[in-house]
Amino acid sequence: MTDRVYPSAKPTAKGGGPAPAVNGGSNPNKAQLYSATRPMYRPQPPRPRHRRSCCRSICLCTTLIILFLLLLAAIAGTLFWVFYHPHRPSFSVSTLHLSKFKLTDTAITSTFDLTLTARNTNKKIVFLYDPIAVKIFSGDITVGDGSLPGFTQATKNFTTLRAVISNSSPFSDGTDTSPLKSSLKNKNLQLKITLETKVKVKLGKLKTKKLKIRVNCDGIKISVPTGKSPTTAMPVDVKCKVDPTFKIIKWNV
Repeated sequence: MTDRVYPSAKPTAKGGGPAPAVNGGSNPNKAQLYSATRPMYRPQPPRPRHRRSCCRSICLCTTLIILFLLLLAAIAGTLFWVFYHPHRPSFSVSTLHLSKFKLTDTAITSTFDLTLTARNTNKKIVFLYDPIAVKIFSGDITVGDGSLPGFTQATKNFTTLRAVISNSSPFSDGTDTSPLKSSLKNKNLQLKITLETKVKVKLGKLKTKKLKIRVNCDGIKISVPTGKSPTTAMPVDVKCKVDPTFKIIKWNV
């Protein structure tokens, strides 16, 4: 019996090596090139959550601090009000006399005798006033300009202030004097008095910075003198309004 020899399933190339792939066989060199150029996938690390929680904690702490400060301010304001029970100073026009008034096309010449009363009804607060600028208006026209000296007003005190307020300045360009001339025909003037000054508030050893206040005294009527005798304004003892921006703040020791 003779032995049969079967050929190998894979053909061999010359020199005994494996035959190259033909029509659809894999190319190992191409696979290696693709693997070399393909970027390596690197997963992103998870974002830390402690940053959000830190921001929330800061916002919460800030809000709590602000609320705490507002609570302290409210408590301090309440205690201050209960202990001192502060009141604004008050002013009134006790008397106003007009001894001279002359109107021309270019100027006004006038002389007023003014008496004011300043009241401090506080039991524990002292007012320290700078010199007070005084102006008297008829409509929008200044008919008197002067000043009062500064003074210190103690607690539970009534202070009388007197001054001569005059005017002889020429009108500024474009001043409309027709309303004033109309009032002179009726022999009566509608007047308003304004006071402007700065004041310190003292409580024991504590003092505020200088605070601006403005006082308006309105609704005053006075007749124009026809002879040498002065005329008196009506009504008597006109109450004045202190500017509502007056506040007791900014303490200095």
